[in-house]
This record gives sequence, C-alpha cells and structure tokens, in this order.
Amino acid sequence: MLAQNWRCRLGELDLVMLDADTVVFVEVRYRRHSAWGGAAESVDARKREKLSRAAQHFLQQESRWAKYPCRFDVIAITADSQAPAKLDWIQNAFDT
Repeated sequence: MLAQNWRCRLGELDLVMLDADTVVFVEVRYRRHSAWGGAAESVDARKREKLSRAAQHFLQQESRWAKYPCRFDVIAITADSQAPAKLDWIQNAFDT
C-alpha cells in the first residue's frame, strides 16, 4: 500500500497500491442494495474523471511513482439483509 484515503483539492483516492511495477488506484464502493444500480455502476463518467484528476495530482506530488504504469481498479461491495456481502474486484475497470 502506498496511500490510503489520500486527499487533495481534486478529490480522494481510497487506496493507492503497488502491484509489481504498476501503481493501482483503487476505488472502493459499497451499496446496501442494488435498487438504483449496484456499487460498480456508481462509478460513473463523472466519478471516473474525478478519480483520474486526483490520480494525476497524486503522481505529481509523489513523483517517484510517475514513471510507473498505472491502472484503475474498483472494489464493489453489495450487501443486503438476505444474503452475505458480495465483493467484486474489477481490475483495470476503466481507462483514462
């Protein structure tokens, strides 16, 4: 783990991890139910743009990671009272 709940004026990065030689920006989303879309669907175009800008700012601030390849993952957690929580880790969930 490189950072957790990293904040800047452009937004927040839930987790910044290193997977071999790749910097991974992980967005963690939780939904109690999927009536209005699930956790993964909540990472819409606006949210992806905000994550992208925050990641760019992170790489400017933490320049030692700037030359590494990057990817965006989403951890989508859905839980309701009838079933145990379901966790989906979507690697390379979107490109910028």
